[in-house]
Order: sequence, then C-alpha cells, then structure tokens
Amino acid sequence: MVEMRKVGVPEENIYKDKQSGKDFFRTNYRKMVKKMKKGDLLYVLSIDRLGRNYEEIQAQWRYLTREKEIDISILDMPLLDTRNGKDLMGTFLADIVLQVLSFVAQNERENIRKRQAEGIAAAKMNGKPFGRPKIDVPMDFGDTVHRWENGEITAFDAADISHMSIATFYRRLRQYRDETGECSPQAIS
Repeated sequence: MVEMRKVGVPEENIYKDKQSGKDFFRTNYRKMVKKMKKGDLLYVLSIDRLGRNYEEIQAQWRYLTREKEIDISILDMPLLDTRNGKDLMGTFLADIVLQVLSFVAQNERENIRKRQAEGIAAAKMNGKPFGRPKIDVPMDFGDTVHRWENGEITAFDAADISHMSIATFYRRLRQYRDETGECSPQAIS
C-alpha cells in the first residue's frame, strides 16, 4: 500500500486480495476490474501480484489493455508500463517481458507448492500432528450429557460446561454414545 500511495493512488482506489493469485476469480480483483473504464490506469506492485498463472496473466493483460482499454503500470518493472512505448517495438518488448515474468510467477507458484508438499510429508514422517488440536472430553462429560438429556441444561450450556463449541459437543456426544452404547431417551421413542 505504501508504494500505491507514493504514486498517488487514493486510498479508496486501492484493492487488496487476501486470496491466492493462482487465478482471476478473486473477489476484490473482480470488483476492481468491473469498476475500471477506458483510459484508467492500473498500478500493480509486481506481476506476481496480478496473477500466478502464465497463460491467464497474458490473457488478462490483453483483456485489460485491449478490450477494457486501460493502461497498466507494474511498479517494480518499468518496462511493463503500457503508457510508454505504444509503437510496435515498445509493444513487442513489453510482450516479451510479460511472457518471461508470467513464466517466472507461475514457476515460483509451482515451486512453492512442491516445497510445501515436501515439508508436509517430512513433518508427517516425524510425527508432527496436523489440524486443530484435539479437545479432550472432560471426566464429567457423562454427567453433563445426562443433565442435558434430562432437560436440566441446554445443549449450549452443556457445550460451555465441557469447554467445547456446540458442534464439538454434538460430535463428542455421538462418540460418547457409540462408545458407551447409551442413547438418549428421545431417540428410543
């Protein structure tokens, strides 16, 4: 955002995506493109902030510059500024740089995924647990279940007493019933 402010982009015109740049179905990106009109200027910090898919970056670039007729300036790569070099040579050079940087962005994304998968596999081999930590069932869970079944407390109260979310309470309740063979009086009728 600092770089956008440096080039004079007003705060209300700065769009940030929290989603991955693997495709162009990002909510804020789509809002921004919909708002843009002929003659607007799109600043992008780096080509990999635009996207991370070689073919989609190029297709999106063509869509924005040719169909929407907007200019694009990649801040960390001055050669990728459609305001400059609109002649054949300038367009040719920008296309080559775009192709190279699009390739690099996609290649980096694939390398990140590969390194991530290798890290996860190594961690699993070393016994590292994944996912949320398991919530232990309290010793008095059976008593809490009976109080809930008898209508003395609500399911929310039972979950709170057991230090669980309501979803976890119901999941543990099913496990408790499977393990003990107990079922609620309501389920028998």
